[in-house]
Amino acid sequence: MPRYALKIEYHGAPFAGWQRQPELQTVQGAIEAAIRKLEAGNAGITAAGRTDAGVHAVGQVAHVDMAKSWDLFRLTEAINHHLKPLPVAIVACAQVDDDFHARFGALERQYLFSVVARRSLAVHDQGLVWQVRQPLDLARMKEGAAHLLGRHDFTTFRSTKCQADSPVRTLDELSIREIARPVGQEFEFTIRARSFLHNQVRSFVGTLEPVGAGWVHPNEVGEMLRAADRTACGPVAPPQGLYLKHVVYPEDPFKDAYKGEPMAD
Repeated sequence: MPRYALKIEYHGAPFAGWQRQPELQTVQGAIEAAIRKLEAGNAGITAAGRTDAGVHAVGQVAHVDMAKSWDLFRLTEAINHHLKPLPVAIVACAQVDDDFHARFGALERQYLFSVVARRSLAVHDQGLVWQVRQPLDLARMKEGAAHLLGRHDFTTFRSTKCQADSPVRTLDELSIREIARPVGQEFEFTIRARSFLHNQVRSFVGTLEPVGAGWVHPNEVGEMLRAADRTACGPVAPPQGLYLKHVVYPEDPFKDAYKGEPMAD
């Protein structure tokens, strides 16, 4: 059975997260339903990671085993056709070796979180960013974020529902940059690690936002981390600003992929 890697984009708002759930609309469920329009007995797809309700993706990766060989263009177009009108699309498709595994083969996952600070409604960003009303100080947030880099017990920053065996993770990057915009401020958080705990990224951003607002000293982030106590965490940021941006593998599975380019007439 040939195996295919799929790169997937989706808007998380209408979905109850990635993972298939009975009676609920999920991203995995929608893609599997589309694939079963092509091959009724398909066993389903495996993703690099799960995302919660409302979280978006521009670079989710999954693999699927098909019963027959497919032309990459035709497979991509057929799945996308059956996904309409849901806000989810296959943006790249490649045939990969049978031992490629979207989850266990991943070396790194990269998330992006977008925060807009302005008092008036950010009309065109609704559902795509976390909007806060108070101005934020970039330097303060960077100072606070520095306490989180490296290998730590991240008990403070994981959900009480997290099912991971260990709270210890290595955070490779938590960088923040300000993006110019005509009204207000926009901040882009880039967070990289091999793996994450449940709600870890949103807990980071939710903790750093009051640091930027001046309500919490940057050094208190280190104290929260060392407490290894979930009650020491700041507020958890809402899901709509969070994006699964990129998944890294030992070799790029999409180097020879069909990538949905426009076709000449």
